Amino acid sequence: MDSILVTGNGPLNGQIPIAGAKNACLTLMPATLLSEEPLTLTNAPRLSDIKTMTALLQSLGAEVSSLQDGQVLAMSSHDLTSQTADYEIVRKMRASNLVLGPLLARFGQAVVSLPGGCAIGARPMDLHVEGLEALGAEIELKDGYLHAKAPGGLEGAVHEMRFASVGATENIVMAATLAKGTTVLKNAAREPEIVDLVECLRKMGAQISGEGTSTVEIQGVDRLHGATHQVVTDRIELGTYMLAPAMCGGEVELLGGRMALVESFAAKLDAAGVKVEETPIGLKVARKNGRVNAVDVVTEPFPGFPTDLQAQMMALMCTAEGTSVLEERIFENRFMHAPELVRMGANIEVHGGTATVTGVERLKGAPVMATDLRASVSLILAGMAAEGETTVSRVYHLDRGYEHVVRKLEGVGAKIERIKGQ
Repeated sequence: MDSILVTGNGPLNGQIPIAGAKNACLTLMPATLLSEEPLTLTNAPRLSDIKTMTALLQSLGAEVSSLQDGQVLAMSSHDLTSQTADYEIVRKMRASNLVLGPLLARFGQAVVSLPGGCAIGARPMDLHVEGLEALGAEIELKDGYLHAKAPGGLEGAVHEMRFASVGATENIVMAATLAKGTTVLKNAAREPEIVDLVECLRKMGAQISGEGTSTVEIQGVDRLHGATHQVVTDRIELGTYMLAPAMCGGEVELLGGRMALVESFAAKLDAAGVKVEETPIGLKVARKNGRVNAVDVVTEPFPGFPTDLQAQMMALMCTAEGTSVLEERIFENRFMHAPELVRMGANIEVHGGTATVTGVERLKGAPVMATDLRASVSLILAGMAAEGETTVSRVYHLDRGYEHVVRKLEGVGAKIERIKGQ
């Protein structure tokens, strides 16, 4: 099994290109199931999760071609052979559940396994099911599979979600594009990935308004057509690499970054003593003075502080001046990186959904183990700012969400290498 070897190496300087958003691309790919005509995505990230979604779509009979070194995905669902998403593929990735709404909308039936993915909490499918049932679907759980049907087609409805779930919002919006009549989805999630999905669906002929707000209105149409769409910049990769100069010193420009994608995160960095400025080609980040200040963090749905940047922010707070409190309100069981950071000399106490971090002057390199996608990169960042060598094992998590992480960090001066497993 591969590992990453990181050696603390001082300030970073240069530019890091930011890829297309994993979470956006994984949402856009199932949209091909809504139409017989081709859907082409540009600026696609080159990640193992994209390969998993490709395999899932192909198992349904869709054609998916990876072009231009994987940065263009050409898809067509003109001749699907199945409406069953099998457990053997779905178990690898939670985003697999996003085929449910499109299959149900276009074919009036779908059988989708309950999904897998990172072990960071239950994240059940109940919000997806409630929304689709509001549109007239009949759904039952049998032997680990959701069996959904809408023999007469889906019907528009007014539905308010109990929680602003990103995945449920995406599934319901996609399903509603082909429903009869108007759907009003209240307490919808507002993330940029949802705005990006709506922009793509609109290019395909969907009639949608209100994206980016808590109320989205969808006027159903008879059919959708083909389109070409560019995947939005990955705000989580952007935020992750913004932390590299914050932790190690120096100045790094993140190519393709936009402040609008990370405003709440950038505000916390500013309060901690990290300068973030927009440039014509991205965002430039540098520490204002020496050691950063401790700041408190509460994870919230967009536009609040992203849960997917909590682990990386904790790594920064490990060497901050003072004590910070990080409260996780989105997913339970998402502090599994804390014991690994403690192995590197961090002072962290976890009580339920709250972690208290008292900054130390310097972390020390140590062998650590990645427990999930974001935890893996938080340990790499910590290793870059630590004294000595850090070996991060189980980095297969990393490949799900960060393309060419070693190459990108080496490009700004980090001492990092991937060690091939036996």
